[in-house]
Amino acid sequence: MIQISAVIITFNEERNIARAIESVRKVADEVIVVDSFSKDGTVAIAEKMGARVIQHPFNGYGEQKGFAETQATYDWVLNMDADEALSPELEKSIREMRNNPQFDAYEFNILTNYCGKWIRYCGWYPNPKLRLWNKTKGRMTTDKVHEGWHLHDKNGKIGFLKGDALHYSYYTISDHLKKIEQYSEIGAQFDVARGKHCSFLKLWLWPKWEFIKLYIMRQGIRDGYYGYLLCKNSAYAAFVKYQKIRQYTELKKQGISF
Repeated sequence: MIQISAVIITFNEERNIARAIESVRKVADEVIVVDSFSKDGTVAIAEKMGARVIQHPFNGYGEQKGFAETQATYDWVLNMDADEALSPELEKSIREMRNNPQFDAYEFNILTNYCGKWIRYCGWYPNPKLRLWNKTKGRMTTDKVHEGWHLHDKNGKIGFLKGDALHYSYYTISDHLKKIEQYSEIGAQFDVARGKHCSFLKLWLWPKWEFIKLYIMRQGIRDGYYGYLLCKNSAYAAFVKYQKIRQYTELKKQGISF
């Protein structure tokens, strides 16, 4: 049977971290929490529950998760967010996989709870993510927002586990708007640093297309009221990010730091 290190990165996650640790320790041999100097009770809760807590400055999601992976004692790493937990079916799948892993890495679906509503459309489900892997077989990217893990060998094998990671994303609409501000800031600065830009036409059209895509084409309408709000806020997120890209591009041209 293989041994698994569960890694979780945190910052002010006191309302979520206990659920996450309780969930992953059912399938993992150790739980590592990499915290970026939380100001709430996150660290105290994690330590009380037996997790190994390491403080490390945050410089983007990819880099932080990559650092967390280096702290893992075992080759197999389960990468979970602080606001996630394993469904009973996924827990069972991981237990079975531990006895005889057939692949270098595994992905599973993420099922998101949005303001109390489980979202099954809007392009948010099924939403398979690569979250369990043999760290000797690949590496974590250092992208600041949309981090990922990639196999060294193009012919490496990726399996799929039944069950969902239950993602308790936003308890309120205000939570979503705060996250939009955070992600758009990081994402816009990252894109401008790489030379990306945004035309006025794209700024005007893309949010509209984003809403149509999620609400109509991805059937967000079937998720009811909160499906509508999610799609509207996702469109707003696109607008905010592209508006910031335009703003930071102008500052870059003027030689002004941002």
